[in-house]
Amino acid sequence: MPSISVFFATWRLDPVALAAILLAAALYAAGVVRVRRRGGRWPLRFTLAFLLLGLGSFAVVEFGFLGAYSHDLRWAFTTRIALLLFVIPACISAGRPIGLLRASLGESGVARLEWMLRTRLLRLFGNAIFATLFSAIVFSVFLTPAAWVLRGTPALNSAMSIVIPLLGLIMVLPIVENAGGRTSLFITVEFLLAFVELVIDAVPGIVMRLNDAILDHAPLIGPAVSSAASWWPNPVHDQHLAGDFLWFIAEIADVPILVLLFVRWTRSEKREEKKFDELTDEQLEELTRQHLSDPRG
Repeated sequence: MPSISVFFATWRLDPVALAAILLAAALYAAGVVRVRRRGGRWPLRFTLAFLLLGLGSFAVVEFGFLGAYSHDLRWAFTTRIALLLFVIPACISAGRPIGLLRASLGESGVARLEWMLRTRLLRLFGNAIFATLFSAIVFSVFLTPAAWVLRGTPALNSAMSIVIPLLGLIMVLPIVENAGGRTSLFITVEFLLAFVELVIDAVPGIVMRLNDAILDHAPLIGPAVSSAASWWPNPVHDQHLAGDFLWFIAEIADVPILVLLFVRWTRSEKREEKKFDELTDEQLEELTRQHLSDPRG
């Protein structure tokens, strides 16, 4: 393992990631300007969260040690991908980009956006059960030679900088900002099943940690510079470190999903309670009568 000073002193510029950051910042700024032109006001805390927490964390991952050594070290590559899939989208969602888009669009634009958020594909990705299963599938790639193909091919390695965070956003943003249309019973089942996914997500990391055979069949890569020879891990230790970090991140990253599900459940409960409170005594009595006459309906 590198020392803390080496870890934080290692930087490199990734043109693909830089272009993505500039484009995302420009689009977000354009949305804020559009809200103001429409007479609205977008909270400064959301803008700062998007720029500093969201894009800032993305820049640290891509420009720092993990990005610089993603090609050479398994643990740097797997940790980078795990952060891009879980942590970066969660940080970006703190800036409420979907909320900004809603506020900046007209009525027709908002209607199209809501239709898009209700499409089957986005509803599937916005399901917490699917999100954890999908992440387990992504992590399982690290157990195959495909991991070295992705890590060892510069174009594919760079493409991961864009593709993985986008997939993470597709999963996270519907969960955070599109919680409507789910009953409290459905969310309760989703919440309970998500606990099972805590175990499933950890399996790839555990396999990497306990296996002494090199799973990705990558060639032996020496230290990039002579000064790194003192801490450069051998292939087996590199794989064990990758498993340790992947296991840790997979378990920790499921906690926010459980928190979001709990928030969904409380909001759904409030919506259902409000609907019942708005019913007249006659309507409530009729619903009770229908339920007693046909409990399954």
